[in-house]
Amino acid sequence: MDWDKLRIFHAVAEAGSFTHAGETLNLSQSAVSRQISSLEESLGVTLFHRHARGLLLTEQGELLHKTARDIFGQLSMIEGQLLDSKQLPEGPLRITVAEFIGSTWLAPNLGRFREQYPDIQLTILLDDRILNLGMREADAAIRLYKPEQPDLIQRQLTTLNFRICASSSYLKKHGTPKDIKDLQSHTLIGFPENVPAPYADPNWLFRIAGVDPEDYNKIIMMNSLYAIQRAVESDAGIASLPDYMIRQNPDLQIILPEAERAGVDMYFVYPEERRHSRRIAILRDFLVENIQKTGK
Repeated sequence: MDWDKLRIFHAVAEAGSFTHAGETLNLSQSAVSRQISSLEESLGVTLFHRHARGLLLTEQGELLHKTARDIFGQLSMIEGQLLDSKQLPEGPLRITVAEFIGSTWLAPNLGRFREQYPDIQLTILLDDRILNLGMREADAAIRLYKPEQPDLIQRQLTTLNFRICASSSYLKKHGTPKDIKDLQSHTLIGFPENVPAPYADPNWLFRIAGVDPEDYNKIIMMNSLYAIQRAVESDAGIASLPDYMIRQNPDLQIILPEAERAGVDMYFVYPEERRHSRRIAILRDFLVENIQKTGK
């Protein structure tokens, strides 16, 4: 099998179109299409169904795509290990992190990281899904779930504690809840059902308030804790937020302080085979140092 054609097939299967794959490969759409047709002819099978709205893998195409993904994932891992052998802290580093952690905690600290390590090319993927580190979807991760895979190294960074809060303007207008049952007369903000959640039990506020999201009309759903924070700041309602996010705005007030959910542990995670990566170790130590200095 022609290696270059396999590389192009993998790009097309990932992108779902000749045009987008061509942009990634720096090839014209027609050149990509010709290479795929040539690969199909040499194999004697059809790999894609062509539709006006894009490409759909055939059964044979799915089989080849799975194999190609495994191959290129392993090659990417080897590339990372080769880069890890360098002594200087330089080169690409790709990290996946829950959206709100990346937006409200990690991003504000990147200036200092860049000053210390200007040759590390950092890419941050804000994603509440659990990406596959073994297949090199990222080099490392900040997770709010305890990793269960035995081939992952984990370092607990801190524990996030959550409180119920609202803006002072909202409370002045709608009154301050005196007990849990009072929450049922307020607008509550939480996560939609059936979407990737950054941590377990994100809607514990609904649960303790005795509210069913399907039957309660005073409710706002957002799949972003950062957006929930901004909504609370704009007097939209009451939500549960981590302590550090509440402290970022002195206008936010903690209500019902006796109502407290279990803390959410935050971990820095990376594959066992990357244990000698200088870049991963540098980022891990930077995060630990930042938490020790700031307490968050």
